[in-house]
Amino acid sequence: MKIVRHDTAVRLSKAVVHGDTVYLAGIVAEAPKGKSMAEQTRSILAQIDGFLAKAGTDKSRLLSANIWVADMAKFAEMNAVWDAWVSPGNAPARATVEAKLASPDYMVEIMVVAAR
Repeated sequence: MKIVRHDTAVRLSKAVVHGDTVYLAGIVAEAPKGKSMAEQTRSILAQIDGFLAKAGTDKSRLLSANIWVADMAKFAEMNAVWDAWVSPGNAPARATVEAKLASPDYMVEIMVVAAR
């Protein structure tokens, strides 16, 4: 099967398509400094929509999601944005954990896998 990589750099590809499965790297907010958890989550989900579209799929085809939050006290704020975004009736298998992220400006990171 062919492997197609999108937005590839030295360290990672933002999206990899293998067969009918699309794997996204962990996505963080663009220009996160000073943004709230909700703002960062909206930024991430917009990027996810874009990467999925580039790979020929959309959020209704999500299979799984891994979410890392820097402060579990803001979990509800992230969930409110997620719940408004996720395709009704098509919620993926999901895990959310608290973790120290790559930069103190990041409050959330999301990685998804989708079918095409």
